[in-house]
Amino acid sequence: MLPESPLTTIESRLRYLLPSEMYVSMWGNPSVEVMIQVHNHLRTLQRILHDYTSRQIDITKLKPGDVKTEWQYGTMMFTDLAGFTKLMEANASKGREGAENLLKELTKYFSTMISIISKSGGELVEFTVDAMLVMFPKKTGKSDDASRAIRAGLRMQRAMKDFAEIQTPTGIVNLKMRIGVHSGKFLTAEIGTPRRMEHVLLGKDVQKAKLTESNGANERVNVSESGYDLAKNDFRFEDGNPEYHLVVDDLTAENLGDYEITPMGRRMASSVLFDKKDKKEVLNNIIELLNSIEPLASYIPDPILSMLVESAADRRIPPDFPEPTIMFVNFIGLPEAADRALPGEERKLAASFSKAFSLINAVVEARGGVLKKVTYHLSGSDIVIYFGVPNAHTNNEMRAASAAVAIREVVEGINAKAPTIGGIKPEVYCQIGINKGPAFVAEVGDPRGRREFNVLGDTVNTAARLMNRAQKNQIVVSEPIKRVVEEKYECVSLGAISLKGKKDAMNLYDMVRKIPKN
Repeated sequence: MLPESPLTTIESRLRYLLPSEMYVSMWGNPSVEVMIQVHNHLRTLQRILHDYTSRQIDITKLKPGDVKTEWQYGTMMFTDLAGFTKLMEANASKGREGAENLLKELTKYFSTMISIISKSGGELVEFTVDAMLVMFPKKTGKSDDASRAIRAGLRMQRAMKDFAEIQTPTGIVNLKMRIGVHSGKFLTAEIGTPRRMEHVLLGKDVQKAKLTESNGANERVNVSESGYDLAKNDFRFEDGNPEYHLVVDDLTAENLGDYEITPMGRRMASSVLFDKKDKKEVLNNIIELLNSIEPLASYIPDPILSMLVESAADRRIPPDFPEPTIMFVNFIGLPEAADRALPGEERKLAASFSKAFSLINAVVEARGGVLKKVTYHLSGSDIVIYFGVPNAHTNNEMRAASAAVAIREVVEGINAKAPTIGGIKPEVYCQIGINKGPAFVAEVGDPRGRREFNVLGDTVNTAARLMNRAQKNQIVVSEPIKRVVEEKYECVSLGAISLKGKKDAMNLYDMVRKIPKN
């Protein structure tokens, strides 16, 4: 870069946040016009990253790499979408056209639901494959968070009538949704390194919220005992599964009421007018943008961040039907310990979780994979990992197998040094499932709001179910994975096992260890 360039001092901060061609232009022609192009690109990228991250992340208080914890109180909603696999399969044969058609329907669905959630005073915390996790915070002096969540759920179920009959190349497909609502407290934590951060929720109430959804029914809102106690005077209920209550939607539009429009979470700073001919002033505005972008960028996996940087001008990532290798890791022991943490022990717990997450992410990155997120399960925390998207390799199965063995070793090391929480040293272990097959890859959500790059489909769901079948520190793989990795990894048959959602039993294998070289 030319010595007189104002951008010289911040070049290292820009190199991973500018498209390749723009970076070259900045390097070779650091004119004020190029600086304005850099500013405009960063402004667009700021909007994208704002929409890609949870509003619970407060960037004004965030220093990437710092471990922070906070107890939150309120009501959590989990949703699950039934029928997506059939919708995907109906469009997959049409290639790119089918991918665009599928994305169109998903965009309509998510945009509708996100709008209802926002207007009902909720905050979309996370996309979990085709599901959503939503938080309705408890307001000071009020206990209406459960009622607000239930009202949102009823509005969402009513809106599902628009997705009851979707025309596809192979016929009509019906989408249905299951909603679970649970009230309690949740420990939020910012964990990781300056290079890769993650926002996680810990504690038994997170698992109880997920359990409420899984015990529900399609087209209904299912409520746990804690949510029922808060909202029993506002709605009529009927018995669901033991300890759960299904909301009876017999409300008129007037009784359901208007939306509870509530400003939620962080807001992105508005544009500031400045002299676009003054290099120093342009530089100052670029630096301000970098200060807000870098904390958000640390929550995005590097390959996905690179894709967002390069596609920022289009503000769109084309959908596709690749065949990735998917790994689910259920990390058990530390998340559940949050509830027994004594005052002041929360950070110690989060620091141990942070170390585990960072080491696992390093294992995945070193093998060309993507640790997409830490999400929520009936026990522990799920870690979702991709090999083959967005960057494809010829040996994704072998990379995943190598990563799984290394992750198991990391977890065993974390267990040996696990902190004592509430007077008890937790047993830390993992369950791992690996699968390969067709999937739908796209930017899902609201194109003008909250959205994420995501991988969806039966291949992903099956990987999660393989994880569920695994025992402590066991790696369970499907037949397609076993066929590729068995020359280097010993795979012991577990037999043909029936899995939820599968018509036929699947041959599963315990990937025991790497075969020693002679």
